[in-house]
Amino acid sequence: MRTIVGFTGASGVAYGVDFLRRCPDDKYLVVSKWGKRVLHEELGLKTEELRPWVNEIYSDSDLATPFSSGSNHFDALVIIPCSISTLAKIANGIADTLITRIAQVALKERRKLVIALRETPLSSIALENALKLSREGAVIMPISPPHYMNTESVSSLVEGYVDKVLSMVGVDTGNGWRHEELE
Repeated sequence: MRTIVGFTGASGVAYGVDFLRRCPDDKYLVVSKWGKRVLHEELGLKTEELRPWVNEIYSDSDLATPFSSGSNHFDALVIIPCSISTLAKIANGIADTLITRIAQVALKERRKLVIALRETPLSSIALENALKLSREGAVIMPISPPHYMNTESVSSLVEGYVDKVLSMVGVDTGNGWRHEELE
């Protein structure tokens, strides 16, 4: 499986880092200018420090990378966290960055597009943009960690939400609510 991961300027980059750490197979990372800033401010990390978990890191300003074209296959694009601005650009067909261009490719090629929206409250405009993308097949997943798993720490809340995102791209974590009753 080949997954592209995008970090934008919304708060909550810990979710994206946990996704990178736990998602198996091939991963390619694109971090927006503001995503880099949030990564540093929230976790004290630089983009290069994420290299152990990815095959390649691309610049969000480089629209000439292989994944800008639908002829280069990928299975999923996960934007985690996704800002309202990025959501709006994708919903309205604006492809002025690598993340938004790959999202347009995902939509036109009918590939999995998961948008982990991380802002609240949501305006009517943001809700309409999310609805528009949902109708096109994107999965809109507001970052809302599960509290039913007896979470005892922030990291367990992050992991609980990331389990849901992993399941959206086909990775079984076996950590569902009351999953032990299925065995």
